[in-house]
Amino acid sequence: MLRLLNFLYNYRAFLTFLFLEILCAWLWVGNSQYQNTRFFNSANRTVASIIRFSEGVREYVSLRDVNRELAEENAGLRTLVEQLTAQTDLLTTTPDTVLHFDYVSARVINNSVAQFKNHITINRGMDMGLAPGMAVISTSGAVGKVKSVSEHFAVVTSLLNTDEQVSSVLKRTGNFGTAQWDGTDPRMINLLYIPRHVQPQPGDTVVTSGYNAVFPEGILVGIVREVDLKKEAQFYDVRVELAQDFRRLAYVKVVKSYLKGELDSLERVTLGNQP
Repeated sequence: MLRLLNFLYNYRAFLTFLFLEILCAWLWVGNSQYQNTRFFNSANRTVASIIRFSEGVREYVSLRDVNRELAEENAGLRTLVEQLTAQTDLLTTTPDTVLHFDYVSARVINNSVAQFKNHITINRGMDMGLAPGMAVISTSGAVGKVKSVSEHFAVVTSLLNTDEQVSSVLKRTGNFGTAQWDGTDPRMINLLYIPRHVQPQPGDTVVTSGYNAVFPEGILVGIVREVDLKKEAQFYDVRVELAQDFRRLAYVKVVKSYLKGELDSLERVTLGNQP
């Protein structure tokens, strides 16, 4: 309290001057219609600017919730499309048609792109029915495959992993190949085993083949950007620009395949004893 009194006493002249200035300004504005109008117009513009800024900040802060809701809605819509497709097949083909896939929305909480073997961590786990081997996609395209799960989290092997391979197909020609990253550019991936008679072209679309019942058929992998065929080589060197920019990955959908277990079991029984 004593410090406050000392402050007021030491700066009494300045504070008196400031008070009188404010009083004069108030009297000037209050007794002049023109100045009163100008003042309140300026004040309204200032307040409107502050309100717009505040709304912008509020909208920015709420983007995470909006993105989460949109990701969950997209997963639900994709599941609904799968169900409607199965129902259509049931009506037009055979009564044995079943739902192949379900989708679980998840948020990326950790992601690497600078390693040779990159992984992604998501905030969904066994509590949502996730299991190793499930495919992971985004609204842009293929992302990777679930490697391990805990109760509430999962680690995904990214397509930007030199050990990960995805069975793919050139949509224009229908020829199958294998998409695999070479550990260099995080925006590009190689499409392997395209034979020399196929003649792939820049601009061709590469999608998942649907083999092994992991990825749904037709999920976008990327667009062919570079094509090269060395002399006497059996296969093309095909460089594909990934549909998903992994440096901007925020939300994904985990694909739960209802037929993968049956397919794997059948192949083990049928082919397991072969050399």
